[in-house]
Amino acid sequence: MRVAPALRAFGLSLLLAGCASTAGITAGAPPAPAPADEYQIGADDIVQVSVWRNPELSITAPVRPDGKISVPLVGDVVAGGRTPDAVAKDVQDKLATYIKEPQVTVILTELRSHEYLSRVRVTGAVRTPVSIPYRQGMTVLDAVLAAGGVTEFAAPDRSSLHRKAGDSAQAYEVQLNHILEDGDLTTNYKVAPGDVITVPERVL
Repeated sequence: MRVAPALRAFGLSLLLAGCASTAGITAGAPPAPAPADEYQIGADDIVQVSVWRNPELSITAPVRPDGKISVPLVGDVVAGGRTPDAVAKDVQDKLATYIKEPQVTVILTELRSHEYLSRVRVTGAVRTPVSIPYRQGMTVLDAVLAAGGVTEFAAPDRSSLHRKAGDSAQAYEVQLNHILEDGDLTTNYKVAPGDVITVPERVL
């Protein structure tokens, strides 16, 4: 007779645990934006080609109008319309003829091509709506601070990040007040070229 209450208590504890688990999933952070397509190098972009342990082969140069760069020993390499990783792999394969197991990295140091597409825009209830050049590692907070921060009329926790993906666009919730006031960086997403951050005004 004493077993039934114990079983009921055990079953209740399992039910509560299940509810807590479900609540945790529902109340979790909003989904982060998917990474944008990796940037493709264009004419006039400045690239840095580094060859590990071979500084004499490392260069920093603009991409020529024909989309190529000149690398010591290798000669001309096509960079335009390709990702930095693809160019690094190409240079690495070509250098393997001359040096043993080369390790090559290619980094974009300045984005000069695709001027419109390689910018990030901040609009709405900010001090100075801006269109700023994208740089690697830039976050939502960086862009908003470049716009002078939000105004007293802003509803920062209803902000959003808009990103184009192919023929469609996706909006992601940005809890800007949590970022600015609480230091909660959960929605301080890294931005991508072409992103638009909007900060709406609060309803009076």
